Amino acid sequence: MIAAIALDLGTTRIKAGLVAQDGTPGNIVSLHAPVIAAEGGRYESDALAYAETVDAVLRECLAQAAERYSLGMCSQRSSFVVWARASGHPVTPLISWQDNRGAASCEALREQETVIRELSGLPLTPYYLAPKLRVLMNELPQMRERLLSGEWLLGTLDTFLIWRWTGGKSHVTDVSMAARTLLMDVHTRCWSPVLCELFGVPLSALPQIEASAGLGLALDNGLTLNSSMADQSAALVATLAAGRAEAMVNLGTGGFVACYLPEGKNAPDGYLQTLVWQEGGGQVHSACEGTLNSIAAALSPYRDEDCTVGELGSDDIYCLAEPSGLGAPYFRGDLGVTFSVPVDDLPPRRIAVLLQEGIIFRVARILEDMHCEFGIERVFLSGGLSRRPCLQQGIARCSPCECYRLSGADAGLAGAARPASGGAGGAATGAEKIGLSPDTARLREKYRRWKVWMDGLLAAPPVRGE
Repeated sequence: MIAAIALDLGTTRIKAGLVAQDGTPGNIVSLHAPVIAAEGGRYESDALAYAETVDAVLRECLAQAAERYSLGMCSQRSSFVVWARASGHPVTPLISWQDNRGAASCEALREQETVIRELSGLPLTPYYLAPKLRVLMNELPQMRERLLSGEWLLGTLDTFLIWRWTGGKSHVTDVSMAARTLLMDVHTRCWSPVLCELFGVPLSALPQIEASAGLGLALDNGLTLNSSMADQSAALVATLAAGRAEAMVNLGTGGFVACYLPEGKNAPDGYLQTLVWQEGGGQVHSACEGTLNSIAAALSPYRDEDCTVGELGSDDIYCLAEPSGLGAPYFRGDLGVTFSVPVDDLPPRRIAVLLQEGIIFRVARILEDMHCEFGIERVFLSGGLSRRPCLQQGIARCSPCECYRLSGADAGLAGAARPASGGAGGAATGAEKIGLSPDTARLREKYRRWKVWMDGLLAAPPVRGE
């Protein structure tokens, strides 16, 4: 029996499916998202083409449905667009969460970093909406005036689509998306006048913040949008149940490690305290999150899927594998892809192994912190890169937790559908425990040495402007 239709607005693919009562997605329709042009730290794609591709995916999925079910949606965080109210036509590209142009804003506001962190719960980094928008408004002075007048509208990807689907009646976002803009007060779950003033964003131009579930928005296509949340939130909802000693590792375009925060607990220093989702009745679920930046981009030049488990830990070369800088809990933009020695003369296959080790070790260290802080005992691996045997085996070997591989590839769809059909987060189904290969025994010792090397890198002060 179908519980809901789910829509996943990904960076590289857009998917929709009919999700059964047991949380299993089926009849999945998937199309490539418009190509993102990357140049000089700017990551942009055609916003209108993205919206039209979403509509095509949804139409094809609806053609397989016997009736108009409830819709649940999850969206890539921090990607946003500005559009004209009168025509609905975008006046900017869809600016990706990967875009780095907000670095100038971060440097200009560095003295306000403590205030920003206290109000938003987030570090001051270029990945969020506010720093990028501040640069745009400096480049196009008329943008702020037109946003202030209401002639132009602003929103993350979910906001733009909902506005289109409701004929311009609803300019809204959910609390999990708003929480990743650097403009929301995480304590009150309202837009912060202080943060808006710091970034020069007209508060009146921002969408209304709603709960993640119980929306009840009637759409022009006959569906009712009952839940909307960030993609990582949906993955957590599909995989973890609050109150259990479990964490999730998602390895995709980027990576994250997250666990629900126990009642009365806060995330340790450096880690993100993520607002996962808010139920229609008001209950808020939060998580502790560590992040890995753009790991797929580091691996993309290499045939890393051909690497074997036996190649792990075979030398004393150490690596960091995040092209756009270390994510939480370090936030070191000056430490991108880094090797302990020059690797120009190494074969590509060896470099691919080293990069995978860098990912393994970063994940393992985050899990060690969560194990010590929250007693995490089990971890579930998901995302496209988690299918790599080296990453599976390496994380299982170096982690202090039991490791499981999720069999389903569509956790976002499953998680988006649960609140849409009146359900809540639940335990992962179809997870298979990862047995340890004897070929990875030496990797644990290399991990110990890698931590010493990495601590030495972190001891050096950040190089600003890189």
